[in-house]
Amino acid sequence: MMQTWLSNARRSFHATCLAGPITMTGGVPSIADVANGPSRDISIALIQKIGVSQDRAEKPAGQTAGAMFESACRAFIESSLDQFRHLRPGIFTVEKGRQISLFDQYAHLDELRILADASRELKTLLGTDYLIKPDIVVTRAAEPDSEINRFALLVDGDIAKRTALRQANGARATLHASISCKLTIRSDRVQNTRSEALNLMRNRKGRLPHIVAVTAEPLPSRIAAIALGTGDIDCVYHFALTELVEVLREQGRETFELVETMIEGQRLRDISDLPLDLVI
Repeated sequence: MMQTWLSNARRSFHATCLAGPITMTGGVPSIADVANGPSRDISIALIQKIGVSQDRAEKPAGQTAGAMFESACRAFIESSLDQFRHLRPGIFTVEKGRQISLFDQYAHLDELRILADASRELKTLLGTDYLIKPDIVVTRAAEPDSEINRFALLVDGDIAKRTALRQANGARATLHASISCKLTIRSDRVQNTRSEALNLMRNRKGRLPHIVAVTAEPLPSRIAAIALGTGDIDCVYHFALTELVEVLREQGRETFELVETMIEGQRLRDISDLPLDLVI
């Protein structure tokens, strides 16, 4: 059977992950919590299903592995969106995290920062939590009138003077999606992801971007800590959800039902779903 482009891209994404951020040390994948038996067992079986990881004496430092995982996710998303561009016209860019005040919905935060810098009392009151920098951003550029009017005269200098879609209005790029990449999940990382999501919602002027998280965490209970509930993150995407489900079923894990609950509740999806969800 002929393989689809997305199937091949997913396989390449896994190969990239196994060549860098996910390694083996003493037969245990770096995504495992070595002090946790289920984490070790699930991780070993999961990696066996997706490929072969490099065996190293020591696993990469946390920040190094995290940056490599972000890079792999960014490359996968960028190439996928390029393939699906016919489903959503526009100039979309996938980049390493940039401060949200650079984008149209959050440009006012720059003005707020300037005012806060000039007043110690105001800076103490406001803090700096609102000036977040997502791991990966997907942006949509403002369009020139020549493109908007390509098939008919739709706009001119006398109308639609405030929309963020027109370059003629001096609009900045729009933040289309904020993507948090967590190679593994610990309690502190969960709080950080949720806090960023809430800041994106509360501080915007304009449309809310997609707010999602991508992880390779093997333990369903830890995935649930970020995936369950609604109101902040749109959805969590697992780097190998199909294989994780197979492993949990084969090992007879009680947490298999928890994963099913998250999937049926539209809180957990596979990495291959992400590019198409971003097109919506």
